[in-house]
Amino acid sequence: MKDLSSSRPRLMTRQFALVWAITFVTFFAAFQLFPTVPLRLRELGASLAESGRFMSLFTAGSALGALFTGPLGDRVGHRRLVVLSASLYAFFLAAYALMPVRWGFYLLAFPHGIVWSGLLTATMASLSHVLPEDRRADGLSLYGLASPGGVIVGPLLGLWIQQHWGFAPIGWYLAVLFLALGALGTTLPKDHPHGRAEGFQWPDPSALGPSLVLFCVALGYGALGSYTAQEALALGMPLPSAFLSFMAVGMVLMRIVMLRRGFGKRPIRKLPGMLAGALVGMVLLAALPGGTARHVASAIIYGAGYSMVHTLLNAKLLETADPKRRGSAFGALLFAFDSGIGLGSFGLGWVIGSYGYRLGWALGALAILAALPIASRLARD
Repeated sequence: MKDLSSSRPRLMTRQFALVWAITFVTFFAAFQLFPTVPLRLRELGASLAESGRFMSLFTAGSALGALFTGPLGDRVGHRRLVVLSASLYAFFLAAYALMPVRWGFYLLAFPHGIVWSGLLTATMASLSHVLPEDRRADGLSLYGLASPGGVIVGPLLGLWIQQHWGFAPIGWYLAVLFLALGALGTTLPKDHPHGRAEGFQWPDPSALGPSLVLFCVALGYGALGSYTAQEALALGMPLPSAFLSFMAVGMVLMRIVMLRRGFGKRPIRKLPGMLAGALVGMVLLAALPGGTARHVASAIIYGAGYSMVHTLLNAKLLETADPKRRGSAFGALLFAFDSGIGLGSFGLGWVIGSYGYRLGWALGALAILAALPIASRLARD
């Protein structure tokens, strides 16, 4: 087991804890809105199909916005963008609490997605200021627990609040929370003027390979989030969320293992193996017989492999991207991920609706397979 003694640089500093908390709260808030906004839209007269438009517009805003908010953080400073984005996030949450008509939600969803992308890209870029250079992979692995933690807790609390007190209290208390988060963001490390980009910068070429890998993985991931529960219901499984719940278990277990073992001097070398794990999980989901046992087994294996893909790609970008263009690099990565999720949910969803779930999972596996040659090249470079 790798020695993580006190002689090595500390990971758990106050500033690292703050960056971790910002990411946790961002996902904690978002995954209270994602399941409850459609229910609020239904209350305001939307049909079942129409209630999904909010998420489509939000994701479109996030994907396109990431191409611009990433370079904006490089230009004005990542700390400033965190504070500004958190404050604007509070505005949108309060507006949702007051909104009496459903078209208002659709009007706000796209710019809200842009603000979401700004908060995520600036927070990721801020990690470069708080992580020791020789422990970036370890730190990113620990940091990677923030988003799934928010995803696990957020929907449970959001749905409980809406069932007992309605939708408005969710928007109000989250707005206050983000105002406090924006105030705390002012204590992040200062942005040094000599470290900022002098103008609008597109991502440097080092972001292309990681973005292509993440896009391919996201194609299958987008379909998993939208359709595994529906397959479970169609099969009469007692736990419709079995795949998503046990995928989270696999993610957490792998992160614990990697924190104990360490990543070595070149973490990116582990990327092909992690992709292979995710590939095996998708293949098992497509090929194994049965219902619950198939979902559980494939989810744990898929989650274990998938969980480290983001961490390893982020570590690669921190190593190779120009420090003045890190925000734009992470923006490109977020664009690739959100675009892959949207296209995967739409395209593989059409295949699933026309030819069945198994073929959809098989095509998701092929998308991961297509990423393996690129991942192997990144591991060698």
